[in-house]
Amino acid sequence: MNLVLDAGALIGIDRDDRRVAGLIELGRRAAADLVTTAPVLGQAWRDDARQARLARALAMIDVRPVVLDDAKDAGVLLGRAGCPDVVDALVALLALPGDQLLTSDTADLSRLVAAREADVRVVGV
Repeated sequence: MNLVLDAGALIGIDRDDRRVAGLIELGRRAAADLVTTAPVLGQAWRDDARQARLARALAMIDVRPVVLDDAKDAGVLLGRAGCPDVVDALVALLALPGDQLLTSDTADLSRLVAAREADVRVVGV
């Protein structure tokens, strides 16, 4: 199982949000891997000097690159779900059956996951 993190989850890590920390701790105890995609990091990252907590956490997070096929797949998914945000689609595409997706945008991510017909639990943070 993976914990797939969107920008809201990364911002929660950065702000030492107890709910996000608790969800990640529970996931880690269950041997879950933490994953996200590079554009999500771009949404959350603002200042090297002020984001030490997030910088430390990145050592535990598999930050995956985006390639041409990912971009195409994201566009197709956006069309099926009727959602506008390509980064949200990239996050939804990372999630595998049985994964949990930690997000501050449960409405759009739930629509995207449903459009994939994926057995993924969307968890609000």
